[in-house]
Amino acid sequence: MRILDVADVTAYIKDLLDADPILSDVWIRGEVSNFVRSAAGHIYFTLKSERAQLRCVLFRGNARWLTFQPENGDAILAHGRVSVYEAGGQYQLYVDLIQPEGTGLLHLQFEELRRRLEMEGLFDPSRKRPLPRLPRRIGVVTSPTGAVWHDIQTVLRRRYPLAELVLAPAQVQGEDAPPTIIRALEALQLDGNVDVIIIARGGGSMEDLWCFNDEALARAVFASRIPVISAVGHETDYTICDFVADVRAPTPSAAAEIVAPHINELAAEVTGLLARANNALWEILRDCRETVDGLALRLQRHGPENLIRQERLRLDNRAEIMHQHLRRRIASQRAAIEAIQRQLDLLHPLGVMRRGYAIVLDRATGERLRSVKGLTVDQEVTLEFHDGEAGAVVRSVETSRGAEHVHTPAETQR
Repeated sequence: MRILDVADVTAYIKDLLDADPILSDVWIRGEVSNFVRSAAGHIYFTLKSERAQLRCVLFRGNARWLTFQPENGDAILAHGRVSVYEAGGQYQLYVDLIQPEGTGLLHLQFEELRRRLEMEGLFDPSRKRPLPRLPRRIGVVTSPTGAVWHDIQTVLRRRYPLAELVLAPAQVQGEDAPPTIIRALEALQLDGNVDVIIIARGGGSMEDLWCFNDEALARAVFASRIPVISAVGHETDYTICDFVADVRAPTPSAAAEIVAPHINELAAEVTGLLARANNALWEILRDCRETVDGLALRLQRHGPENLIRQERLRLDNRAEIMHQHLRRRIASQRAAIEAIQRQLDLLHPLGVMRRGYAIVLDRATGERLRSVKGLTVDQEVTLEFHDGEAGAVVRSVETSRGAEHVHTPAETQR
């Protein structure tokens, strides 16, 4: 017969419970009773049902993540592990998460992953990187066929046409979506010339947006070497991707506004800098003149008026020369800004269309037609002008001699 010490028995039972795959990661439903919060911040309570009771403890480190405060009589779902408190010889539930009973499974999974990643530091504000002030190339991870891609292009053409957009196509809904989004992120990083990345999708239900709560995707966003903007759903929708990203935008269009300044703001900023430089130079000149005047007053007592007069004339001449140079510099900078603005106006698609050009679209598919090679007789097309559109039917197709199809930059990106 083998005789065991009490501590040996208790430790043996604890090892059994700790090794059990069900009890080490379990959700338990019950009614709260004997709820007590200690001075140290730990929470002790009992979960009970009609036939049994279970002691529970929620330590301070996990208690601070509670999204609601349970009270006696509340029906809750508690997540944690069942183990033995050896000093008291009692088994109990070591709780790390509490939700009101009736919370959906997806919400429970979301909260559990959010809490775990937050404890790992993936949401730490101190590791979030600032966005580049003037991005040259902006990567966009989204569906190439959705309205989101069109909206982002439209906003950036209007606000900041200086940047090049790089589409990294990905599936943005369903179980197969996370790997495609991760691959798109990696492709943009391998490109080596992208300054910032936007991950975007339009609104939808929690199930529609669930792929953005994927743990592997969250870790890929966290590991990205390039700053990431998450623009998923509407303003009230939150995903794990939003918490991990460097910046969260309420909508895809808002992300396009956040990622770069308005071209008019840049022009105003340059004008302001020139004005401040002008004021600074005049302050320097004024200080120099005051210094010379002070010296003149001191020297006047000792006689050399002619020398002072000559130096004053030289100073005035230099001041005038500097002022003229400054006026020319300001005029030159203003002319350069105006020239840039004129170029932007000429490059804007609406500006081109106002000069008599139109865009031809296939009426059936909506695809933009760039060559007569894409036309067939009796094909129905839509002509987009700067002030509206018109339908048309192709009556004949003639190809210019020696003409060849040249891929545009936009076609090359696709």
